Amino acid sequence: MLTFDSKICNNMTSISKENYLKLIFAHNEKNNQFVTTSVLAHELEISNAATSEMAKKLNNSGFVTYQKYKGIELTKKGKKIALDVVRRHRLWELFLMKVLGLSWAEVHDEAERLEHISSEKLIDRIDAFLEFPVLDPHGEPIPTKNGKMPKIPKSIKLSEGQVGNRYKITKVEDAGNNLISYLSRIGIELNQTLDIIEKLSFDNSVIVKYEGNELSLSEKVANHLFIINVN
Repeated sequence: MLTFDSKICNNMTSISKENYLKLIFAHNEKNNQFVTTSVLAHELEISNAATSEMAKKLNNSGFVTYQKYKGIELTKKGKKIALDVVRRHRLWELFLMKVLGLSWAEVHDEAERLEHISSEKLIDRIDAFLEFPVLDPHGEPIPTKNGKMPKIPKSIKLSEGQVGNRYKITKVEDAGNNLISYLSRIGIELNQTLDIIEKLSFDNSVIVKYEGNELSLSEKVANHLFIINVN
């Protein structure tokens, strides 16, 4: 019989495993390649040694393929768990925003906690209540119950847009909520249209016009905003 302390320890291990798999999935999908333990260590703010140790455990359990000098890739078994965690996270974000009225900047941190303690039955109910949504509040696709990613229109970074064209913001890439908080303050949100007025070669910033406002966005911000042409 597990003691109370043992149950807490096992629960923390499960959460840690899910966070690793979710992060590996994000890198594998985005870059279509192995992710190194040093990259994971940096993003999780832990030591390289701890990340390597977890990678070995996940490899031994059949969740990832880990090669010391190449990196980590999810197996079919690991991807199934990662997709389930991603689904829970993105459905919770949408539910918290649409139903409970939390702000765009608040939902990520709350969903990070809720994704680990939600039963499959509860998530299925939330999915049905929201009428099986395709996108979360950041514009990211929500995996279906059977692990399929919905197809969404191909987008480009705002930094890749052309001067004189009009675009719609379809996705915001933000690991935490700093960018979302900034965008909320300046009145930029998902599905908003904007015009690219100028691109400055000096610092690669992008000057945009939206709802009568003209604003200069840094290269870093422009690289995390994704758009489609609406001209």
